[in-house]
Amino acid sequence: MTKKLLITGATGKVGQAFINRFWDESHFAEFTLRALCHNRTLPPHDRLEIVRGSLSDQNVVNQAMDGVTHVLHLATCKETPNDIMDVAIKGMFWLLEASRSSPTFKQFILIGGDAAMGHFVYPHPIPVTEQQKHSAYPGCYALSKVLEEVMLEQYYVQYDLNGCCLRAPWIMEKDDFKYQLSFGEDVFGGPRWRDMMDSSIADSYIESNAVPVMLDPSGKPVKRNFVHVEDLVSAIIAAVDNPAARQQIFNICMDEPVDYGELGSYLSETRGFPQVFIPTEYYSTWLDNTKAKFVLGWRPVYDLHKLADAAFDFQRLDDDQRIVWYPG
Repeated sequence: MTKKLLITGATGKVGQAFINRFWDESHFAEFTLRALCHNRTLPPHDRLEIVRGSLSDQNVVNQAMDGVTHVLHLATCKETPNDIMDVAIKGMFWLLEASRSSPTFKQFILIGGDAAMGHFVYPHPIPVTEQQKHSAYPGCYALSKVLEEVMLEQYYVQYDLNGCCLRAPWIMEKDDFKYQLSFGEDVFGGPRWRDMMDSSIADSYIESNAVPVMLDPSGKPVKRNFVHVEDLVSAIIAAVDNPAARQQIFNICMDEPVDYGELGSYLSETRGFPQVFIPTEYYSTWLDNTKAKFVLGWRPVYDLHKLADAAFDFQRLDDDQRIVWYPG
């Protein structure tokens, strides 16, 4: 039987990277792909079907799920309270309901986030494993990531659903990592470094290519978790149709978090960038990826040096302008 994989969030960062790998991976030779798209769409392909509509619409979800064997659920909302429950929670509920009642369904893969574990907002004195309790930080996005994981887990309990959650921290591609260090308005995500100082000082840091070194409340450099999109895609490929992934959750991240002190020193030594030490209210976190390495046989390729070099060496083409599709 031909396998059909439904992907939500297909036009996002992870979705596009996964689809680019999908066509050439022998792992997916027997698969066709269906994408549920809302505002954006994808280039045509002879193995691609597109369903248009909102995840919050049960009829649209049921249409998208018809004949599907595998679900890769990437779609989410950030800090958008007016949309997040309809899209992230109701949408996932409709997907799970259609999965459990489908005669063709085989596996549901959720891409979760370390926001469900508090990210760097709360102190984590020991490595964060898959057994740690959820601890959403303030805001609707982190709450939604907790609810997604709990909902999937309960479908294991209620219906013995075959699912898997790959919990990822902040996902980097292209020059993202460079722009998360920017003192300008073009900063990618947070913190917004220029908001922590006078704008004229921030502008001077831009001119000198200065690198922010984030410090925790005790004055130590913060350790923060990242994953490159290609490493996350490799983990997805390792999990699809893998019996060892059944009803499991895996932390998918670099072997070690980025230490801002080490990062500042590395960019100073290799590129001559000055360092700026910035006290913050944030804490170090070490997301432990041992389980994924042991059970899935997956290994991340990117470490601090490779992540930094890839971002700062990246040359963006004229038709590939930076676009941030969500706030935060």
